[in-house]
Amino acid sequence: MRLLAGFTLLFALDLPALRAAAIEEILAAARAAEAAFRPDLALPHYLAAAELRPEDPDVLQKVAQQYSDATNLLTDRVAIKRYSEQALAYSQRAVALAPENPVNVLSVAISYGKLALFSPTREKIAFSRLLKNETERALALDPDYAWAHHVLGRWHYEVATLGGAAKFFVKLIYGGLPPASLDQAIEHLERAVALDPDNLIHHLELGFAYRAAGDRDRARVQFISGLAMRETTINDAAAKTRAARALAETAS
Repeated sequence: MRLLAGFTLLFALDLPALRAAAIEEILAAARAAEAAFRPDLALPHYLAAAELRPEDPDVLQKVAQQYSDATNLLTDRVAIKRYSEQALAYSQRAVALAPENPVNVLSVAISYGKLALFSPTREKIAFSRLLKNETERALALDPDYAWAHHVLGRWHYEVATLGGAAKFFVKLIYGGLPPASLDQAIEHLERAVALDPDNLIHHLELGFAYRAAGDRDRARVQFISGLAMRETTINDAAAKTRAARALAETAS
């Protein structure tokens, strides 16, 4: 009778509800760690959630984001590349499940950008092309996606400010990169600022684009604005350090 009562209690449990509650508890812990700029602590929680929800593109994208953000805490190049490869794999899984979601598509683009930093020149150029293509695809899905404008603006800035010798070498040996311009960099970064004015990193990167274009006054305005804002992501502190140095140079 006791055994029968035990089975009766077991079958009376709402197992789907318990599973959902467990997942929400895991996700709450993940979000808390993410808000504290600790992707290394958020990652295991999101991975656990992905085990329970392997077909949830939002969770998979969050796993990709933590792998990408956690590279900021690493110093070993091999480990950074491995984390970047994992970020790409999870973001591609998210896109496969939700191909019309611009956040997932941009996550793939950002992963290509991370991999480009630690790859040989030929792969670096290939990843740069893929980054641009995927970012443009994210913008086609949502023309008002601030982060997609930011990433595309950064792409134009980085390529447009390559030295002449580097551009010649890339074109001669590897066929070159798609056309880029500071005007396009400024246009996209201005759009990012207009769409998401409370995000400091949009202001700071727009400042760099203005400075590269020779507009020191507008560069200073953006640097000062961004530096006065509260940090909201793990990338903000490094961006502020870089911008503070540029502001001092611009003022001199």
